[in-house]
Amino acid sequence: MPDVPPAPDEIAALRAANARLREVIEAKDTEAGVLRGLVEAYQVQLEELRAEVEALRARLRQSPRNSSRPPSAEGLAKPAPKSQRGKSGRKPGRPKGQPGATLELTDHPDDVVTHEPGRCSGCGTGLFGAKVTATERRQVTDLPEEIRALVTEHRIVSRRCGCGTVTSGPAPAGVSAPVQYGPRLSAAAAYLWHGQFLSRDRTREAIGDLFGVTISPGAISAMTARIAGAVTCCLEAIRGALAAAPVAHFDETGFRVAGKLAWVHSASAGKLALITVHGKRGRAGMDAAGVLPAFAGIAVHDCWAPYDGYDQVTHALCNAHVLRELQAVTDAAPPGQWCWATQASDALRDLKRLADASLAVDGTLAHIDQAKMAEIRHHCHSAVLIGKNQTAARAGPLMRKHHALARRLLAREDDYLRFTTDPRVPFDNNAAEREVRMAKLRIKVSGCMRSMAGAEVFCATRSYLSTAAKHGIGKFDALTQAASGTPWIPAAA
Repeated sequence: MPDVPPAPDEIAALRAANARLREVIEAKDTEAGVLRGLVEAYQVQLEELRAEVEALRARLRQSPRNSSRPPSAEGLAKPAPKSQRGKSGRKPGRPKGQPGATLELTDHPDDVVTHEPGRCSGCGTGLFGAKVTATERRQVTDLPEEIRALVTEHRIVSRRCGCGTVTSGPAPAGVSAPVQYGPRLSAAAAYLWHGQFLSRDRTREAIGDLFGVTISPGAISAMTARIAGAVTCCLEAIRGALAAAPVAHFDETGFRVAGKLAWVHSASAGKLALITVHGKRGRAGMDAAGVLPAFAGIAVHDCWAPYDGYDQVTHALCNAHVLRELQAVTDAAPPGQWCWATQASDALRDLKRLADASLAVDGTLAHIDQAKMAEIRHHCHSAVLIGKNQTAARAGPLMRKHHALARRLLAREDDYLRFTTDPRVPFDNNAAEREVRMAKLRIKVSGCMRSMAGAEVFCATRSYLSTAAKHGIGKFDALTQAASGTPWIPAAA
């Protein structure tokens, strides 16, 4: 039977159904494309969120041992401290053979009180004039019963000569007003306020309780300002000596002044220390301190970028800072997996131990094992190079941070390892951090400074006291000399 061709109506229906099917397929394809785009967008967003979560977790893992955060930032719930130093093998306490320190009898007591027995404890006979068989010495070190200020009146007598001329007697040096405070009381005020970080009101209260002197807060401010002005010559001598030093330490830290953030800058070398304050942290504050612009030696610092702007300076970077950064990388690595930062930090510590063991009494690197030194440096360099390659993708802020650290260690390798070639260069910048720590302690104890002028007085006083203490000069004695108008000036300067 021959095939019957479809009717025109059937052909039209089939064509319409085919068109509808084609539209459905195209719609599904479009919908699938949209879904694929959404999935890809969600995957990108998911990776970004994962990187952000990892960065936030890394921030939560930050502590004083793997970042620059101070221990006080941990609050009351801070974990037990974990030092990066290895065990020395020594037992706790004073090493055997080291001389101790205890309260001993003096051969020159200020007062001697003799206690005689009245009667014999056996028969009751009086013992006046009896033979002395032994004398036991017991001494009590204490303050006088009454500590009070002494008021000295100077009477300037004027006499008329027969020729009619009236001549007055000379006033003692420093006695220029009808009523004034003496240098030791001024030194005590400066010592309590800027030496022991009492607030001005507590300083006034302490002076009243200890010495019975009622003094106003304004008088205390005037005393310390006069002392700060008197030590200007000492500070200039320190500044010049630091500029000529072969190696100097530099650091800066935040300092609250008049409710705003200012910056304390420190420069130190050996027994010299200069502390200044400025509204800026960078080049402006460093130039105002007056040391780095004229300095041509080796500057030890923490890799803060403005230090690199001084081209005449040879740089040595602080390894204590980079050890904390490497520890943060180690903490972020998966548990049980080899980490390049761990190998790099171990190599840095091995280099320090080798350099310390090779340091002779005269300060030179004697009998150093150059082959061992080169081997350890190779281990450090290789680990950092692996870290740079592993983080080259820079996927996320945390990986970018780790990549930047590896690149910096490679680019500044000579600056970080300068302590291995120059015995004058220390492993870290702790000397500078000790100087600025006093400014942070001042803020913690008594709050911010009220004005920039007061902050400048504080820093000038701290520079003077720190340098004096390093030379074995008592702080109170140094302040008394400054209050008398003859400030102590270090011979080394």
